[in-house]
Amino acid sequence: MFTSVIIPAAGFGERMGATIGKQFLMVNDKPILVHTLERFERSTDIQEIVLATQRSSFPIIEEIRQKYSLSKLQSPVEGGQRRQDSIANALKQIDARAEIIVVHDAVRPFVHLKEISQSIETARFFGASIVAVRAKDTMKLASTDGRVERTLNRSSLWSVQTPQTFQRKILVDAYEFAEKHNIVATDDSFLVEQIGISPIIVEGSYENIKITTPDDLLLAELLFNRFIP
Repeated sequence: MFTSVIIPAAGFGERMGATIGKQFLMVNDKPILVHTLERFERSTDIQEIVLATQRSSFPIIEEIRQKYSLSKLQSPVEGGQRRQDSIANALKQIDARAEIIVVHDAVRPFVHLKEISQSIETARFFGASIVAVRAKDTMKLASTDGRVERTLNRSSLWSVQTPQTFQRKILVDAYEFAEKHNIVATDDSFLVEQIGISPIIVEGSYENIKITTPDDLLLAELLFNRFIP
């Protein structure tokens, strides 16, 4: 089954406080983005990688493709102002043969190959899947002024990660519905939920962090010393 992965990488990473996009920061002598791309290059379940980024980064992406022999990486697609816009642009460039589409954060380089495989297999049977981990901390629901309203049942709460994986038609329909009804989300599964599809959770790993702050960058350096894909 032909499977494509979309990686949105058009953000500037304001929280990182860097002068370049966080996806291009170095970890273990490689840009974070390269580590992420290599996970999907190695996956036998993936046939195509489509990256959405700023047009000014197109030459950098081509250098990366050649330097690291990323044969599945296609010509980049111009990203939008929002993550959702970037993915919408990428959806228009996906190979016509693709039946399954995986969406993954550019700055989650610690995804395991088995998580990629399991998310694809689950989406193939059920339509949509998300990788997530069980909440470890006690969760409180608070008002806008910071007053605790109630304590949530932790046993039913999950921290959502990526990859998020969908049958192609489901994801395309969700994006068309979102555009028609002006729905904005930072999470693709939320858009899919709006058309009546409930994604199935694939339990992931706490290693699969999203590198968005300087503290995350320090943690990433430590994780690379023991990470086994």
